[in-house]
Amino acid sequence: MTDEASPRVRAALPRGLVDRAPADIAAAEAMMVKIRAVYELYGFEAVETPFIEYTEALGKFLPDQDRPNEGVFSFKDDDEQWLSLRYDLTAPLARYVAERYEKLPKPYRSYRAGWVFRNEKPGPGRYRQFMQFDADTVGSATPAADAEICMMAADCLEALGIRRSDYVIKVNNRKVLDGVMEAIGLGGAENAARRLTVLRAIDKLDRLGPEGVRALLGAGRKDESGDFTKGAGLDAAAIERVLAYTAARAKDNAATLVALAAAVAGSPTGEAGVEDLREIAGLARAVGYGEDRVLLDPSVVRGLEYYTGPVFEAELTFETRGEDGKPIRFGSVGGGGRYDGLVARFRAEPVPATGFSIGISRLLAALRAIDSPIVAGAARPGPVVVVVLDRDRLADYQRLVATLRAAGIAAEMYLGASGLNAQLKYADRRGSLCAIIQGSNERDAPGGREVVIRDLRLGAELAKASKDRADYLELRQKAQFAVAEAAMVARVREIVARR
Repeated sequence: MTDEASPRVRAALPRGLVDRAPADIAAAEAMMVKIRAVYELYGFEAVETPFIEYTEALGKFLPDQDRPNEGVFSFKDDDEQWLSLRYDLTAPLARYVAERYEKLPKPYRSYRAGWVFRNEKPGPGRYRQFMQFDADTVGSATPAADAEICMMAADCLEALGIRRSDYVIKVNNRKVLDGVMEAIGLGGAENAARRLTVLRAIDKLDRLGPEGVRALLGAGRKDESGDFTKGAGLDAAAIERVLAYTAARAKDNAATLVALAAAVAGSPTGEAGVEDLREIAGLARAVGYGEDRVLLDPSVVRGLEYYTGPVFEAELTFETRGEDGKPIRFGSVGGGGRYDGLVARFRAEPVPATGFSIGISRLLAALRAIDSPIVAGAARPGPVVVVVLDRDRLADYQRLVATLRAAGIAAEMYLGASGLNAQLKYADRRGSLCAIIQGSNERDAPGGREVVIRDLRLGAELAKASKDRADYLELRQKAQFAVAEAAMVARVREIVARR
């Protein structure tokens, strides 16, 4: 009789997903504590929505007859209803508010943190699952609500240890760009495709410069590899108008407003957008958020098909070195804007709303790059490991563990079958600060029961510091010492406090 082995399952993650180690989890939680404190300081309250919603409630993506559209993970319920994993935290909030609209205070101010899912092709920095931390004000149409979101975003970055000179909150307005489109004859639904081409061209301003954008606004552009990108096909006057709009950004918000006003002259929609920006910048400046923190920038065009008014982007401006030594910039780590049409999908009357979302994973990578003490300090040591030398005395070792836990110190009894050296290596791999050792000599000590405490971090440091054997033995005594059982908790606390 032969026993055929079962085929082994390949241990591999799907593309676009990542596992999180304890250090990653601790760092993200430390970040969210800081962000949450700022959100609550501004009067926002917590709410939580499920990972799964009816697909039609999400709004942006709807399933066709055979399969979900690209962009969202969906499946059919047993009643043939399409359900989807949420792709952001805003659409579920809109559904939540619409269901409870009569009961909620208006404006309704809330924050949410959680995982979102995108059924998109993964790539560098592009994941299928990632965490966001949002704050939204629903029920207020005033630009003061948008200004407050911008100020709160700035406060969040500074609370995380990012210097004032290393970030900027950029602000644009969908209405301003709509005004430019109207002025060049691209208003209306029939021009939606050409408008999108124009938006994509403007979005490449930082990378391609004005001349590259000019080519994309016209017939098209051939890149260095020879690939050709078809342009928007605008005439010369229209191209100059769009370029005048992109050139309106300046380090002075007042100058930007003057240039934007000229770019949208004759468009009521555009002029209303400029006034919104004027009020946002004025309110921010009045309380100390000048251009070094909140900057008007017409190059911010991402998400303008989704947003209905002001849009915001939190951008990190510093450079750091990647693993290959080359300079990198993290750029945008959060964004948001006004989305007055989303909640209104569920109700007969319009419901204004504005909000901001922080990308936790991307911001965490940036904080690590600048050695943020918030992230570095989030790493938690492993538990104190009680070494097991005598298998017939497990109750004694468990009693030591219980004593440490009762004192609020994380501890575990070694549950493997290895010897002393292997157990100490295990404790080191766990990131433990110290190990507790008790053999027959310690239990039968003349002055009463003792334990040996090994300071694992100090032991490793001292071993590297001296190669002389006599010095090594002397220093080792400082890293490993015997104490009475009654003093164990106090001495362990001393080691923990040093670290």
